[in-house]
Amino acid sequence: MSRTLFRTKNVEQSIRDTEEPEHALKKSLSALDLTVFGVGVIIGTGIFVYTGAVARTTSGPAIALSFVAAGVACALAALCYAEFASTVPVAGSAYTFSYASIGEFPAWIIGWDLVLEFALGTAVVAVGWSGYFRSFLDNNLGWQVPEVLGGRDSAHGFGFDLFAALLVLALTAVLVIGMKLSARVTSVVVAIKVTVVLIVIIAGAFIVNTDNYDPFVPPSEPKPAGSSLKAPLIQLIFGWAPSDFGVMGIFTGASIVFFAFIGFDVVATAAEETRNPQRDMPRGILGSLFICTLLYVAVSIVVTGMQNYRKLSTEAPLSEAFKETGHPFFSGVISFGATIGLITVCMILLLGQTRVFFAMSRDGLLPTFFSHTHPRFRTPYRPTILLGGIIAVVAGFTSLKTLGELVNIGTLFAFIVVAISVIILRRKRPDLPRAFRTPWVPVVPILSVCASLWLMLNLPAETWIRFGIWMAIGFLVYFLYGRSHSRLARREETTPEEAMRPGPGAP
Repeated sequence: MSRTLFRTKNVEQSIRDTEEPEHALKKSLSALDLTVFGVGVIIGTGIFVYTGAVARTTSGPAIALSFVAAGVACALAALCYAEFASTVPVAGSAYTFSYASIGEFPAWIIGWDLVLEFALGTAVVAVGWSGYFRSFLDNNLGWQVPEVLGGRDSAHGFGFDLFAALLVLALTAVLVIGMKLSARVTSVVVAIKVTVVLIVIIAGAFIVNTDNYDPFVPPSEPKPAGSSLKAPLIQLIFGWAPSDFGVMGIFTGASIVFFAFIGFDVVATAAEETRNPQRDMPRGILGSLFICTLLYVAVSIVVTGMQNYRKLSTEAPLSEAFKETGHPFFSGVISFGATIGLITVCMILLLGQTRVFFAMSRDGLLPTFFSHTHPRFRTPYRPTILLGGIIAVVAGFTSLKTLGELVNIGTLFAFIVVAISVIILRRKRPDLPRAFRTPWVPVVPILSVCASLWLMLNLPAETWIRFGIWMAIGFLVYFLYGRSHSRLARREETTPEEAMRPGPGAP
């Protein structure tokens, strides 16, 4: 039993599978495309919403340091992702990496986890975009969407978010047509989004009142320890109560603004469609994370300097800060940028979802019907259409109140698995050519595991319960279908010695 659960798919076999004509993806992406994808998915609700919410309730002006702390945690994970994505340039991201190092069952677990992360992330962002778009129609065209088509949050009875569903379906069509078209659409939208962010930084710098920075780290305000499932898991385990503001408020804030960085790992899912993955994957992953961290820190410094942190809006802090300081024009520009910017976030999350599903299908852990690429576009059109349709329905009927934290815990779990996989593969396959090597192994991967685990412990206990239920469903699917249908299992039945033989140079 243990041998089958932890059977590994060696790197050479993973790469050979990508060369089969019916399963091959078109290689069309450059380092610039990957960086644009990364920036496109990272800059979204985090920079447009979380800056105000966390500064007002948790960190004060020191939210800039919260972003730095969260960025460091992500950077540790990004170094691990960069090594794997350049060494194993195969679709699937953390799923593929763990299959090559830890084994099939852990790979299934992380793949199932990524399906949850990207699917819910896509639905959440689509609903958020719909809210901005409906507001735009109301404020600028005077057209109010009927309540029944405005989503679950605003409906008193039946409610379906029409615009969220239509957005997902439109982006599904773009992804089916091809990655290069997706990259072009993303480039245009990212250019608009980054321009808006730079306007916030440059224009806001002239409105900053330095008195708003006093104190930069507000005095600590202890919070009562919670005992319900809504309390962070660390409270229930250790009885430790976090504090708002002060030094600990910076780290508490980091566990919240971490959501703003979710997405750089999606870049790794496009490794198989990159022309020169050994060179370009590390550049795309690390470059996009570095750019976005700088932008987040700059925006948080400017917005807390424009308006006292106690008065910041928790829903639209950037646009409201300009409005309150007498600059409504910039307020409108920011609202427009937020509406446009969320489109790329949604599209790239959907991209990551379909690539993980495609990789699992190609390995036989999910029905192989979904592992065939389009004869003309060379894209995984079957899982793209299936998942796009499902997520469109989910987005149409979804309320945003409980889904965001599930995305967080899924991402952090993936970070931990990738960091551990780097250590294991270094030991098992020291001979593999690595265009990029994570520095100071095993120190950096261990620090990445500790940082991710700390952020996970700060999530509510009820989030852990929901995550556990999803994982339990995944266990059933694997043991009832995936374990017996995997390509490795079929190879064992025919030529067991060859299937289990390690790759060239393996100890």
